[in-house]
Amino acid sequence: MRMAELSSTTGVPVATVKYYLREGLLHPGERTSPNQARYDDSHVRRLRLVRALLDVGGLSISAVKNVLAAVDAPETSVHDVLGVTQHGLPLARADAVDVQARAWAQARVEELLDQRGWGCDPALVESLVGLLATLHTLGHADIASVLDAYADAAQVVAEADLGHVAALPNTESIVEGAVVGTVIGDALLVTLRRMAHTAVSARLFAEPEGREGVSRPESG
Repeated sequence: MRMAELSSTTGVPVATVKYYLREGLLHPGERTSPNQARYDDSHVRRLRLVRALLDVGGLSISAVKNVLAAVDAPETSVHDVLGVTQHGLPLARADAVDVQARAWAQARVEELLDQRGWGCDPALVESLVGLLATLHTLGHADIASVLDAYADAAQVVAEADLGHVAALPNTESIVEGAVVGTVIGDALLVTLRRMAHTAVSARLFAEPEGREGVSRPESG
């Protein structure tokens, strides 16, 4: 296919395709004349991956290049490629200035990782430490009592996520699926959690039907 057809197939403007070619994010097509080249399905897959990394994942150009280099290296396992990809995704950060809070959070995270045998990117560990330390600083360290329940839920979600992408046909598709699944999946989880909060709140705290506005008798 010509560049115009590649653009139409992928929805990527011709000017953007040319930019990706200049930046090395897209491999050159097969030259058919000094000013013409032919592209194939490998270019379609690569464009979809690049768009997922840039537009959905929010990775920088340099981070995308690192991911693509890992994808194209035959000796790199899919696990390592996904690790490079995850490293480039933005993380929630909370810088703790309270030394005591940070020490408490560090110990709690180390305990969690040790119990579950999770080997994680240091950036992920630092993000979790910062978030827990912030809870401690704000006087809500008790929320950490549900951290194990959160971790259980995260394990189930991770099994579902990666079980789905494992069935995809190639590394590019797996990485694209993992990025889209992580970013959009995070938003899905937030929405589903809030919906569940509404349902549970109604069960736990809502007044019984017909009792709205009725004051409760004082004890004693």
